[in-house]
Amino acid sequence: MGTTFSKSRIANVWHRLVAGSKSNRPEAQIKSFREKQKSEEAFSQRDLGKKEILVEKIVGSVGRYNDFNTQFRLKEEHEPYRLKRIKEAMSTGKILPPVELYKIKDEYYILDGNHRVSAAKEFDYATIEAHIVEFLPSKDSLENILYQEKADFVIKTGLPESINLTAVGQYAYLMEQILEHQYFMEEQTHASVPLERAAQDWYKTIYRPLIDIIKHNQLVKAFPKRTLADLYAYISYHQWKKGRKKRRYNIGINEQIPKSMERFRAKMMEKKSLDMPEMKRTATAFLHISVETGKEDRIMEKLFAYKEVEEVHFVPGDFDIIVKIAVDLDLIESESEVIGHFIQSKVRRLSGVVRTKTIIPISSRQKRKKHADFT
Repeated sequence: MGTTFSKSRIANVWHRLVAGSKSNRPEAQIKSFREKQKSEEAFSQRDLGKKEILVEKIVGSVGRYNDFNTQFRLKEEHEPYRLKRIKEAMSTGKILPPVELYKIKDEYYILDGNHRVSAAKEFDYATIEAHIVEFLPSKDSLENILYQEKADFVIKTGLPESINLTAVGQYAYLMEQILEHQYFMEEQTHASVPLERAAQDWYKTIYRPLIDIIKHNQLVKAFPKRTLADLYAYISYHQWKKGRKKRRYNIGINEQIPKSMERFRAKMMEKKSLDMPEMKRTATAFLHISVETGKEDRIMEKLFAYKEVEEVHFVPGDFDIIVKIAVDLDLIESESEVIGHFIQSKVRRLSGVVRTKTIIPISSRQKRKKHADFT
């Protein structure tokens, strides 16, 4: 425990010369805990104990916010003797007592240890040991509800705070997975498994591998308002929970992500490297379209305008058209659902179409990429 370094000394000096000079103005100061507490209506508290926290997340003070600028430099001209002693101790690697911090959401405020934090920021420490008391916001808002759910999840599991969900109730679903995995581990070992140990194993062998697959396929780009954790919850819910029912999903997804969470874990642990599966798949089919007399040319022209249409053929002697389509599959939709949606939303809306049916559905195809290291 103690402190760790981050950037280089040179970068830190430049930061002090450039950014620090701008923040020495009288109006530039650190945040006030009381003001934040009042704005968040955060009066209920709980003791989180001792832990290492990021120095950059310490943004203010409980009682001395007027004494420091935004770089946590004292505004007075002469450096006090106490601060000099603390800097000397830190420069020699001496371990100092943990600072006392108040926490509101993701921000920390100093109750005791202003000089230690000031020195840590000047020396560019990445982390510092602290005893933390959290104050919980009481405003009834979506943001606060999600924060409370996340905070409870982190406290119970000991997992990183980087698991960010944007929908209410999803942390409870992840906890359900962890409890299920805890039961599985106990069945395998014939011994009691602490919740935190089960959570750590779930995070390492189940959550992270699926997150890596999601990253590899760049699925977040298709869902800009969602997080990686959101997509994990969505995919795992439909494949491992809802997927247990009789509904059939798109062909091949069961090979990529087995319908059992523990089978997925076993599959990931079997390999030191992984041919990352592609989640973007294509369903191909031929459509038989009957059209009104005299409208075939106009309908063929409109069909060609659809990006999903690859070929269009007119049947001589009949008022029929054969269309080859290739449509992208959603993560869990079946081929019939996607093709049916294309017919209903695009083909049948064309004026002059009398009847449409799928005559030759072809199995979905999948592009392959080179092997990628799996870590």
